[in-house]
Amino acid sequence: MKNKAIILIAAAAILFYAFGNSSKTIPTEAGQAVEAKGKSEKTEAINIAFEIKDDYTNPDTNPEILARYLEEALDMPVEIYPITNYSTAIEALRYGHAHLAFLDGGAGWLGWKQHGFEVIAADLKSNGQSYYTAQAMVKKNSGIKTYSDLRGKTSCHTGWLKSAGMIMPMGTMIGKGVVDIIGDKDDLESLRYTIEGFFGNAIIPDSSDIYGGYSGALRCLSDGTGDVAFVKSTTWEDYCDKEDVPDWCISKDNFEYLEAFGSVPSHPVVINPEKTDKRLARILTRALLSLNDNEKGLQILNDILETDGIVATNTEDHLGAYSLAMDNIPGMVAYTASKIEK
Repeated sequence: MKNKAIILIAAAAILFYAFGNSSKTIPTEAGQAVEAKGKSEKTEAINIAFEIKDDYTNPDTNPEILARYLEEALDMPVEIYPITNYSTAIEALRYGHAHLAFLDGGAGWLGWKQHGFEVIAADLKSNGQSYYTAQAMVKKNSGIKTYSDLRGKTSCHTGWLKSAGMIMPMGTMIGKGVVDIIGDKDDLESLRYTIEGFFGNAIIPDSSDIYGGYSGALRCLSDGTGDVAFVKSTTWEDYCDKEDVPDWCISKDNFEYLEAFGSVPSHPVVINPEKTDKRLARILTRALLSLNDNEKGLQILNDILETDGIVATNTEDHLGAYSLAMDNIPGMVAYTASKIEK
């Protein structure tokens, strides 16, 4: 009888441990306490750094809709961590107040360079890709075949510090030793001296100028004002391959491209790997990618994230070429840090 009593007590203890303790806490790799499913299920909320407005005239643009969608996809609480600019988003990631943030290319590059942030996804540009290619267009039979041949020529830029129109070409050519920096390497104004010293003349327009933007740079080359246009690879198709074309457009057969400078990234989704580990990053990525798969998600992409889609990627693939160019531009770190505070 004594042995039977001991066996019964042991069995009862085992049953209580297996079934009676349904609220047992299970640690996850993310360092969060997630309770096993029972009467109540609790978890630390996922925080998304996102700029919010005081009022939304169009309720469909409220980021709370994104939070509720991800909450359902993740089966865990999701909250919007309000920020005022990219600088505060970086600080939120840095100190663990947010698990992920939606940044632009410059802020993503700065976060990677200064704090080791990582890219897990990126939105799509109008070309259906997460990047566009920066290239130099020249006239055929111009004798310009390499970057070095551009010395002393007239350049058509899309504007001051534009990615394809200035940062990618100048950063690449400086990095390859084709162009030497003139002035203080920590002063952004040295870039202007460098451009003026390399080219015979540089057309650096304001946005309102007829030569401003991609169309303006292409026009500058097309009408003979400049010898080279720094644009993206689809610029001619975007402006001159349609029914109602501007009168300055000429046949694409008149042009050729130099070696591509590299990829200009779309807006990345960024995490701090010191605060958000790989397992949680994979879970967040899958939830974000699910936005592509249903009507509600596609509407969120369009209305809130202002894109047609989102893709998984990594830091090197998304920011690598862009970073090489940015690293070579004098004073770019200080400039980008001040810009994202606005």
